[in-house]
Amino acid sequence: MNLSAHTLGRKYVLRMSLNCVLLSLLVCLGALSALGQEVKLYVSSKAGDRLTAKPSLKFESAAKANVPVFHIAAANKLQKMVGFGASFLEAGLICINDLPKADQESVLRALFDPDKGAGFSAMKTTIAGTDFQSAGPWYTYDDTPGDVEMKNFSIKRDLGPNGLITYIKRARQYGKFMLQAPMDYPPDWMLFDVAKNQDVNPKFYDALALYYARYAQEYQKQGVYVDYISLFNEPRNDDGGYTHINYKEILDLLKNHVGPLFKKEGIKNQIMFAEAPVRLEAATYYPTVLNDPQARQYITDLPYHGYDHLKKGGENFDKLAALHKAYPNLRLWMTEVCHVDEAGQPHLRPLPNYSWEDGSFWGNMIFSDIESGASAWVYWNMILDQKGGPWMISPVHRDPDPNVQHPVVIINRETKKVTYTGLYYYLTHFSKFVRPGAMRITMDGKYSGIRGLAFLSPDPKGGSHYVVELMNDRPADTPVQVDLELNGTHHSLNLTLAANSITSAVWKP
Repeated sequence: MNLSAHTLGRKYVLRMSLNCVLLSLLVCLGALSALGQEVKLYVSSKAGDRLTAKPSLKFESAAKANVPVFHIAAANKLQKMVGFGASFLEAGLICINDLPKADQESVLRALFDPDKGAGFSAMKTTIAGTDFQSAGPWYTYDDTPGDVEMKNFSIKRDLGPNGLITYIKRARQYGKFMLQAPMDYPPDWMLFDVAKNQDVNPKFYDALALYYARYAQEYQKQGVYVDYISLFNEPRNDDGGYTHINYKEILDLLKNHVGPLFKKEGIKNQIMFAEAPVRLEAATYYPTVLNDPQARQYITDLPYHGYDHLKKGGENFDKLAALHKAYPNLRLWMTEVCHVDEAGQPHLRPLPNYSWEDGSFWGNMIFSDIESGASAWVYWNMILDQKGGPWMISPVHRDPDPNVQHPVVIINRETKKVTYTGLYYYLTHFSKFVRPGAMRITMDGKYSGIRGLAFLSPDPKGGSHYVVELMNDRPADTPVQVDLELNGTHHSLNLTLAANSITSAVWKP
């Protein structure tokens, strides 16, 4: 049966009109989806809340007037998150092993279980000796002079009762996490002179490349895959740091020795070429390596440390943001920071710090690093004792005595009391709710003493959920509004932030 063009045209117009009506209905339903949506709240505060679940709230169509407002633009995606955590060091396991068995497991659960604890998901270990490898004297994995073939390479110490592999495996009974590992120094015999010139002798570059390769391989044989091998921890360019090697030398080592050897041997561990002690140094020197195409092929992530607060000139978050803008495809990791007595912080003494307010110091740093583009945030000592130790002493390797520091968790080895610091709770609000793979999304709003960040985080059982982290440094409870834009329609979540607190708001899309 033939239909006239006029009839066909009318049917086409009718069909398109129905489609438009259906599309409009779907858009309206999508826009309305936030209304009535249950928002779960979890609060830690000076008043005594500790990851406390509060009564749920719902989005409303009406907004409150004269309160700080944070605007979420869910369609504007920023960096993908790797995770949050701290460091595996012998000092921490020594403290754990001083506790009764049940309490040992309780501490590990509190740190690594994503449901019952913090769910730390990005962790640091070290390649042999550093200042809190406290189960013995300074060590590397091959202290036999001239052993360029690594015939005497051994990770035996790391398999001991206080060893790093033991520590990592115990933690992995409770949760999953990525691992990155830097090196303070290579074996002393690879240096020109350990006492006078701690630069690596280039004639040992191949031996050092093999040293890194053996480390990755031997750990993997023990069932521990180190996701990122970091060639140098705080390489010394000026008067600080450890191995006295500059970035031009690191460039040579990476592109002509380590990178090619890893490729030849089929070693899948990623390479981080160095960890600058401060953001400013990372922004200043990293381009020396990154602008070389041969070296760049081996690099996916950029670690840096956050010790700018110990230097003059500010925190340099703007310099970090500029580095991220210049290399947007390389993920930034803040991989070390802490309170250090020997470095000089008289306003923070005595250490370790038990005050709740200390948590907001670190909370502000976490917020600023993430706002600057960081995808991971990793503190230094995860666990220390009531004296801020035990520390390992080796002055020639820049490990002084005393070396009092501040951890995430304090274990009193005399009374067996375990203290979860303010830092633990502020860090846990991120690690527990902002899971690996979460996408940071734009949330605008700047107010004195109040900060906010928004994420779309994956669910363990599939799907995703929104997470908004809100921090209130003000001494009084403060009402705020979170404004969510969906399909051009705004919906408001009205809540009151407790004084000196951090709040996680979580809801399904």
